[in-house]
Amino acid sequence: MQQLIVRGAPQEYECRVGAWQNLEEHLLKRNINSVLILHGKDSWEAAKAYFPQLTAVTAHFEYYGGDCTDEKTTFFSQLIQQKNIEGIVAVGGGKVADLGKAVANKTQVPICILPTLAATCAAYTPLSVVYFEDGAMDRYDVFNRANALVLVEPEVILHSPIELMVAGIGDTLAKWYEAEPIIAQLAVKPIEIQVAEFAAKKCRDVLLTDSADALLAMKNQTLTPAFLNVLETNILLAGMVGGYGDDFGRTSGAHSLHDALTILPDSHKHLHGNKVAYCILVQLVIENKFAEIEQLLPFYQQLNLPISLKAMNLHLTDEDYQRIAERASLPGETIHLLKETITPEVIVSAMKKLEAITN
Repeated sequence: MQQLIVRGAPQEYECRVGAWQNLEEHLLKRNINSVLILHGKDSWEAAKAYFPQLTAVTAHFEYYGGDCTDEKTTFFSQLIQQKNIEGIVAVGGGKVADLGKAVANKTQVPICILPTLAATCAAYTPLSVVYFEDGAMDRYDVFNRANALVLVEPEVILHSPIELMVAGIGDTLAKWYEAEPIIAQLAVKPIEIQVAEFAAKKCRDVLLTDSADALLAMKNQTLTPAFLNVLETNILLAGMVGGYGDDFGRTSGAHSLHDALTILPDSHKHLHGNKVAYCILVQLVIENKFAEIEQLLPFYQQLNLPISLKAMNLHLTDEDYQRIAERASLPGETIHLLKETITPEVIVSAMKKLEAITN
């Protein structure tokens, strides 16, 4: 069996109303006296009312710039060195968190993450998705240091855009559908893999059971058990799948297909999790799991997750299909972790078959 490294959790994680108010106390306990606060734009406008006053810690506030790229990582790393900053606080969605983690890794300072969305598990996991300047996805970087601190304020996420929570549900649903076919091929499952498999299955079960009620809670602006279940599934449980399963629990077909879709400029207007949700269905066609697709379609339609390219208003030429399929099936892509033999032809056929059965 290949090497398996557990990166199970942040050093500290807290999810409760008022969690952000203890940020300064957490920083001082870590002997962090000056921080770079990386934040988004819209998310910062929504979140700053909840952000605590820092009186004993010097804070440098910076807009992160819109993407996690090598250029921005270098820029903020130099800023940290110039100003002798001792820690990073990333406040925002997945890309802010990913950039903060990349900078923390480069400068070897602690990273504290205050997520404003439950759209990904980025706050929990010690890895960054790095993009090219043109918005196409470049690579994943996995780090050997855990995130120092994650503080989840449910009220911030309760008031976040519902469509971003839906995208988070789509992205997190993939944890089961991508991990299960990899794990199913193992003759022996080490304990770590069993934990990852449990977390992945729990992701699916909680989301299928509680998502509709969680979204209703957001519409009503009321904290409910269903809302908290989905929030922590998208952040904590989802992070545990890859944290314990390593390459056996991260990605297989759906994310390879998603990353390939990013070569189409028109795809950039769609949320990551929505595209991943569509790509789960393409993967299931490749695996010949049509009964599973039938089970998922009502759930997708209830949440308004896309079931086809047509639903995303993406109209592909044969050349587009071919380019995506070639990118998704490059050597080293995680789609090859599926037991099926993957070729560009297999992918094109699956994408077209999904369009035929959903339209």
